[in-house]
Amino acid sequence: MKGLVHIYTGNGKGKTTAALGLALRATGQGMKVIVIQFLKGKADCGEHIFTAKYNAFEIVQFTHGNCFVLPEEQLKEDVERAIDFTHKTIHSGKYQMVILDEVFIAIRRRLLQTEMLVRIVKSKPDSLELILTGSSAPTEIRELADYVTDMRMEKHPYLEGVAARKGIEY
Repeated sequence: MKGLVHIYTGNGKGKTTAALGLALRATGQGMKVIVIQFLKGKADCGEHIFTAKYNAFEIVQFTHGNCFVLPEEQLKEDVERAIDFTHKTIHSGKYQMVILDEVFIAIRRRLLQTEMLVRIVKSKPDSLELILTGSSAPTEIRELADYVTDMRMEKHPYLEGVAARKGIEY
């Protein structure tokens, strides 16, 4: 099977959720899946609890703590480690699906150069399914993708002061 490139982007909710749905579906069909999370440091999210309990697929984080308060230098180091790991992972032959969750946030925050992600996408093995998430996907990456889904927020309870809810937003 030829592996394709998917993008879930935009300002609406559901980018990570859509990617995790693909991970669940792929795992159900016997594919080996890994999720590499950029700039996410919570280990109590539902997907982490699920994978710890059922060992369905792997999730790896390189940021530990709240990325909104960590020093930029620390975040840059975390992103560099995540990119090195990503490059090794996609060329390891161990996985049929690799998800780079919130990778576009790293680009938007200038912790990762678009050109680096372009190189990763272009160098992926033909059989690998690659999923990229995060708001503000750059045009250069969109043009390389086979699927581009732009999540658009029409309404969100957060705008009315409703905090993130366990099991829904995390």
